[in-house]
Amino acid sequence: MPFTKYGGALLSTLLAVALSGAFATDAWAQRQTERSRQKAAAEKQRAGIQQKLEAIKRDISRTESAKEDAADTLAESEAAISDANRALRDLDAEQGETNTRLQDLARQGAELEQTIAAQKKQLGKLMREHYVAGNEDRIKLLLSGDNPNRISRDLQLMAYVSQAQARLLESLRGNLAQVEANRDKVENAQQELEEIAQEQRDQKALLEKEKARRAALLNSLSSQLADQRKQASRLEQDEERMSGLVDRLTRLIREQAEAERKRQIALAAAKAKAAAEAKARAEARARALAQARAKAAAERAERERIARQNAKPGAKQEPLPAPREEEPVIAEQPRPVEKPVAETAPPPEVTLAPAAPNGAFVAMKGRMGAPVSGSVVARFGGRRGDGPTWKGTFIKAAEGSEVRAVAAGRIVHADWMRGFGNLIIIDHGGEYLSIYGNNQTLLKRLGDTVRAGETIASAGNTGGNEESGLYFELRHRGKAFDPAGWVRF
Repeated sequence: MPFTKYGGALLSTLLAVALSGAFATDAWAQRQTERSRQKAAAEKQRAGIQQKLEAIKRDISRTESAKEDAADTLAESEAAISDANRALRDLDAEQGETNTRLQDLARQGAELEQTIAAQKKQLGKLMREHYVAGNEDRIKLLLSGDNPNRISRDLQLMAYVSQAQARLLESLRGNLAQVEANRDKVENAQQELEEIAQEQRDQKALLEKEKARRAALLNSLSSQLADQRKQASRLEQDEERMSGLVDRLTRLIREQAEAERKRQIALAAAKAKAAAEAKARAEARARALAQARAKAAAERAERERIARQNAKPGAKQEPLPAPREEEPVIAEQPRPVEKPVAETAPPPEVTLAPAAPNGAFVAMKGRMGAPVSGSVVARFGGRRGDGPTWKGTFIKAAEGSEVRAVAAGRIVHADWMRGFGNLIIIDHGGEYLSIYGNNQTLLKRLGDTVRAGETIASAGNTGGNEESGLYFELRHRGKAFDPAGWVRF
């Protein structure tokens, strides 16, 4: 059929124009995925506070006169295992989210394809009707000499058809553009999945390597670790180390809270000063305006008096004072704000300010859940052999058991520490801290906010501990206190 050749050629041309550039994908491979950019930004944000905590660790190390602990040999390996496990957990979560996003994109793509197919069919029908009508153009119709009413009707019909074709083509172009955007998103998600898969392979290889390394170290250090666990001086040094860390963290939190308080005071003072100045300016202008109006009224009264006097028969004509031109009252222009000289802004810093308001932790007293499922084998205040008393609670638990935050707060420490292995400390506000030691894996990072009951780590025996489990402490203003009345073990 003639239409098939004509319509097919026209439709192909339209689609080719609409799709031009849609498959230029070579440059895509060079793009950085959104996931990579977000990860880089997150790491940059943590840099500031991490430097402060590294300084605290160095300060603690300088104050210790003890020789290197045998467990220190395990530090690098245990920290690497924790990092690898946390990375694998994060990657699994990312993988699930990305797969869900891919499924949504596939569904959207299928819907777009159906819409485009329907629009192509509709466009073909319009072109067929146009062809059957004889392809009459407007000039030819006007010069046909036919009935004017018919000509008018046909011209109007042709206008409707042309408008419908234009709207259809515009909608088709828009849908084709959405197809291209959808394809770009799919490619980005697929690239992210490839990144995740590669990182998973790398992390698993690293994990196996570090586990083997730790097993070998434990085998070679087993007797030395056993001897050191029995030394009372080691336990006292561990307690001093923890107290030193907590004191420095508490001081840093106080400094940040005080700085924020002063900033809020200065901000309120600046606002009050600006409001007072604006009020004073408004009152001064109101007084000036009232004085000007009073003066003008007095002058008008004087002119009226003189005019009445001059109107009397035989009165000496007194010259009228010239009317004074009143200056127009102009609305006060806002004062220009002086902008400080632009400087290179430092990366945003993770704050140690608590995520929970003061008083929230105390309100949870007696209602907090146990940080890990297991059996309590050492309680606060009990003797540790010939050494000092327990400053916390040790809960025996299977390796890998979930460790949960007892209350909402913000992570202020997440790192390996001698005597406590992989350690997490949470600030709950009001100078209350909860401490979780001997973890196999730290699942949260410095600066993260956590909810009550949220998983933050997995139990283990890092730091040279003999049994797998969790060492747990509560502290207020740097001092350890019995968690028994606060946490339901």
